[in-house]
Amino acid sequence: MQGVEGATKRPKCKNGGQMTNRIAFQGALGAYSHEACTTARKELDPLPCPSFEDMIEAVLEGRADHAMVPVENSTYGRVADIHRLLPESGLHIIDEAFTRVRICLMANSGTRLQDVKSVRAHLVLLPQAKTFLDRHGIAPISAADSAGAAAELASTPNPAIGVLASSIAAYTYNLKILAKDIEDHSHNTTRFLIMSRTPDYSRRAHGKMITTFVFQVRNIPASLYKAMGGFATNGVNMLKLESYMLEGSFTATQFYADVEGHPEDENVKLALEELEYFSTSIKVLGVYPADSHRSRY
Repeated sequence: MQGVEGATKRPKCKNGGQMTNRIAFQGALGAYSHEACTTARKELDPLPCPSFEDMIEAVLEGRADHAMVPVENSTYGRVADIHRLLPESGLHIIDEAFTRVRICLMANSGTRLQDVKSVRAHLVLLPQAKTFLDRHGIAPISAADSAGAAAELASTPNPAIGVLASSIAAYTYNLKILAKDIEDHSHNTTRFLIMSRTPDYSRRAHGKMITTFVFQVRNIPASLYKAMGGFATNGVNMLKLESYMLEGSFTATQFYADVEGHPEDENVKLALEELEYFSTSIKVLGVYPADSHRSRY
């Protein structure tokens, strides 16, 4: 289709394209992203990275084959900065995965629940266990990240301090789990995108396909309404549509969309052609099978 780009020009791998059997994620070992890696890509070794930028660079440089990228949480919405990074990352979405956020209270060996006076965890995680913490009179203290807090507690034992994190963090740092599944909402789930240096547009997994793309519309009245009309008239199910500012401008907006179907499906093809007429740019970020767990969340 004319005018519709792939995610970017295919990046060159600095290790010559050799496979590493590693998957990169942002955070320390024991993070929920680490758990997603072990669940969705158990055959790959996890590679922790300090930032999302470092995670992307690890794949581009060939230190990892894939990246496990959190994009949204059922309780707290989209992950900050991800939508800004994805279009220019040089990577392509090849799969998605859903991970339930199950919160464990962990502490050093020998510590009892009644000994814990405060817990450390990422700022976003603490409110998700508010009911449990209030019931036991435990004070929440924010940390840069939950897995990192678990590593610190393991290296500097303190019987009065606990950590809220995933069970894999307790296993990684040899901490004792004092309570499991203490989150307030049992539906709390994070959606991840699995990204690669090269795209895969093949129909696979014998199920529904999802196409993810970003676009900008022409600066004319009702342009977004007209651009979206093709999806309605062609019966294409739009799973997600979000907007965000470009380069800090209040007048430059980019839209991020997930639609059900493959770009070669006749109805999706027609809808994208109509979108192209009203857009200044369209960039496909990936074509991938819908996760089998999608309908549960």
